[in-house]
Amino acid sequence: MRMSKRNYYEILGISNTADDKEIKKAYKRLAMKYHPDRNKGNKRSEDRFKEVKEAYEILSDPRKRSAYDQYGQSAFDQMNINGGFNNDFSSSGTSDFGDIFGDVFGDIFGGNKRSFSRRRGSNLQYEIFLSLEESVFGVVKEIKLPKLVICHFCNGNGSKFGTHLSICKNCNGSGQIQTRQGFFTVQQTCSNCSGRGKIIQEPCKKCHGDGQVQKDRILSVKIPSGISNGDQIRLNGEGESGKNGGPNGDLYVRINVRKHDIFWREKNDLYCEVPIDFITASLGGKVGVPTLHGVISLKIPPETQNGKMFRVKGGGVRSSYYTGDLICKIFIETPVNLNDSQKKLLRQFKETSDYKRDGKQNNPISIKFLEKLKNFLKKMRN
Repeated sequence: MRMSKRNYYEILGISNTADDKEIKKAYKRLAMKYHPDRNKGNKRSEDRFKEVKEAYEILSDPRKRSAYDQYGQSAFDQMNINGGFNNDFSSSGTSDFGDIFGDVFGDIFGGNKRSFSRRRGSNLQYEIFLSLEESVFGVVKEIKLPKLVICHFCNGNGSKFGTHLSICKNCNGSGQIQTRQGFFTVQQTCSNCSGRGKIIQEPCKKCHGDGQVQKDRILSVKIPSGISNGDQIRLNGEGESGKNGGPNGDLYVRINVRKHDIFWREKNDLYCEVPIDFITASLGGKVGVPTLHGVISLKIPPETQNGKMFRVKGGGVRSSYYTGDLICKIFIETPVNLNDSQKKLLRQFKETSDYKRDGKQNNPISIKFLEKLKNFLKKMRN
């Protein structure tokens, strides 16, 4: 008796209204959890991984998902679609379902007979951590990458050296089985040889018949100047090796920029906080300001307020699009550890600063705030 498959939405733990982002997120989480490399020898995890992968292949494709939502599992397994499509075919003729609906259902129904045997290698992702300076000026980083490569003991065919692969008798070497389903001839992958068309008589002892082995590889990755946190660099063909002559996957290097002690970055602009004493803020002066190219002198005008920002043109990050600026945010530091003489001078200053001279005030912002406060309290009483 044939067992029915679980609902694809249940497999991924999502609702049937989930969007593409939710589907991808659920797949990534479950694929990492049940990946064979993380659960070696665990048959249950291997089966769950295959189940998750199959569900994702259907639900991530809008057209395949639409067919699944409309006809359920029968659209992919048994082809029980009588009534679902108009049966405008001659009862005496046969038709390859993969040819008729190949653009809709892709390789689920076959199409290219060799698509099942030649498999593209998996993509890999690697994270690199950079300093701010490295991200701004660019750098070459060496990474140690564990990846699946072709087994050189068997040249990737999975068979022990000196032995030969035999033709699969179930499919006669085609890798495909054709069965008649009503009006259609349905093409499916041969379960005996998994679509390879050949059977391994004696597995390679190095790769145990898989055709691939895990190997560490050292790669030099050129990081371009001006790269941002979260950016990805794609290295074509540097992923895992393909199987049975299939192309290699790609390597995606994700950039993480560490927090800097002085600067923070927004797009191509750099920001820094510059502390100054209240005397310089009041009378004006010059202060040293750090940049990624050295220290520069920044002129502080008299009566500079806390939080004032000064822009240094071209002092930011240079990219292929434009060069950002350096924005210096002023922080006025309140003096601490005052001696008696200093406290006395400050009290004298306070006594003189509370008065208007020539109609001008020393603390116009504070005076204006007090006026707003009085008006507010007056309204509250009324």
